[in-house]
Amino acid sequence: MVRLSTLWLFRRLKSRLWAVKRIGRALKLFVPMTSDVLSGRFRPVPWAAFGMMALALAYLAMPFDLIPDFLVFIGLIDDVIIVGWLLNRIDQRLADYCAWKYGDIDIATSQHSPS
Repeated sequence: MVRLSTLWLFRRLKSRLWAVKRIGRALKLFVPMTSDVLSGRFRPVPWAAFGMMALALAYLAMPFDLIPDFLVFIGLIDDVIIVGWLLNRIDQRLADYCAWKYGDIDIATSQHSPS
């Protein structure tokens, strides 16, 4: 039974490869940000970004959608819209972290200072 559900999940994620790739790109920034948050180098914690990433991953793996996937083209539209919207919001929530990490802001006016 577990093998069947694993195979089903793999097929579902494979059909949404574009979103998985987009999440992969987001994780390239998200993983170092998580490390910096856990080590205490970056504050405040962007809880909204953590929640939105969890929602995006969960929505791709859920067995039900707003629009059923058996409606071939139309069934993917809700995935594109919802996951795209969530990933866009994650990017906005991580703007402070990007500025802190890559030094795009004036350190004297920021509450964050890179280590």
